[in-house]
Amino acid sequence: MSAAEVLARCAELDTLSARADGLERTHLTPEHAAANRLVGGWCRDAGLRTWVDAAGNLCARRDADLPPDARALLLGSHLDTVPDAGSYDGMLGVVMALEVIARIDGRVAAGELAELPFALELIGFSDEEGARFGTALLGSKAASGQWDEDWWDLRDRHGVSLHEAFHAFGLDPRRVGEAARRPEDLVGYLEAHIEQGPYLEEADASLGYVTTIAGARRFRLTVLGEARHAGGTPYPRRRDALVGAAEAITAIERLARASGGIATVGRIEARPGAVNVIAGRADLSLDLRAATDEERDALWEAMEAEISALCTARGLRFEARETHRAPAAPCAPWLQEAVVAGIAATGDLDPMGLWSRAGHDAMAMAAVTDIGMLFLRCFDGISHHPAEDVREVDVAAGLDALEAAVVAVADAVRAGAAPQRAGAR
Repeated sequence: MSAAEVLARCAELDTLSARADGLERTHLTPEHAAANRLVGGWCRDAGLRTWVDAAGNLCARRDADLPPDARALLLGSHLDTVPDAGSYDGMLGVVMALEVIARIDGRVAAGELAELPFALELIGFSDEEGARFGTALLGSKAASGQWDEDWWDLRDRHGVSLHEAFHAFGLDPRRVGEAARRPEDLVGYLEAHIEQGPYLEEADASLGYVTTIAGARRFRLTVLGEARHAGGTPYPRRRDALVGAAEAITAIERLARASGGIATVGRIEARPGAVNVIAGRADLSLDLRAATDEERDALWEAMEAEISALCTARGLRFEARETHRAPAAPCAPWLQEAVVAGIAATGDLDPMGLWSRAGHDAMAMAAVTDIGMLFLRCFDGISHHPAEDVREVDVAAGLDALEAAVVAVADAVRAGAAPQRAGAR
């Protein structure tokens, strides 16, 4: 299958949408089921054994002549989308994985390549984005044995609980633990994904390898002042929470820029919210990311200290509550080497290493096995938007690189360079 055919399959997946005016395919919906059926059919046409696991993830396996309990190298990404999505985030990685497995199978059958010392599995994760239930990585958290029983009470915008959605999809919530993979059964996990950033395009490079996936922390920040009449309160007596929050936001950006980390305030709410009343309270969100947990935590400490000081100077009170924490997920050095070797096979002997500012299913899978990621250039770094785009030439290079990376993984396993219990924690 050519790169053009891979892109055509992504376009076919675009038609499986809950909206007529854009792409929206979320967890445990009829569109999710349709995507599983469509990709599952492609997998069976390629000679793979398919199933949907206990969390709704689509799985397919190339066993060849290996024992049934042979370890597997997982290839894949996710099939769900954000609302009003682009055509390639997640699904491109799934379709590329299928084509690479088919290429490997064809080369082995033709005698051009020795049989791999492991099985190949495709996985199309059911929920990476968290768009329906507000908690991301539900599919890969289940596959990596990190399911949280508290999630059953999560509800979508229509009031449907995750527990109810499992039943409606034909899944048994009591069996979700069966989706968990064991470290001893896995060689590793490789994911191809659009970069979702501008760095490869700026370097005029088709491909790059991922060094680590950002460690993230999220906070609800509150600035407390005093609500008073906007006309009757002179400046020396004002304790304006919204002005303090605005100053905090500029400090957040300045500190993040200087550190090399990423900090985003995406939401702010002022109370009481009247045009003629000084804000007595301002609540804002903070999403904080960095290449390492140490860098991220040091950045937060600097922000917390500066915001506290500026609030004190204005007679305001500052409070912070952490709402989310995810550790950074470094890619395993031996799988980074395999991906680099794969890119080198396309002619790029000095590929760019990038830390992923965005989260991916690989960061969940890192809890149970070693991970590696291949990035493809995308137009202007745009993602989570209908303008998301990727060039056919880059997809062609990505297919060749991912195929060569799988062969490099096989060579490493034969040479004893791959751990027997990859990434077990």
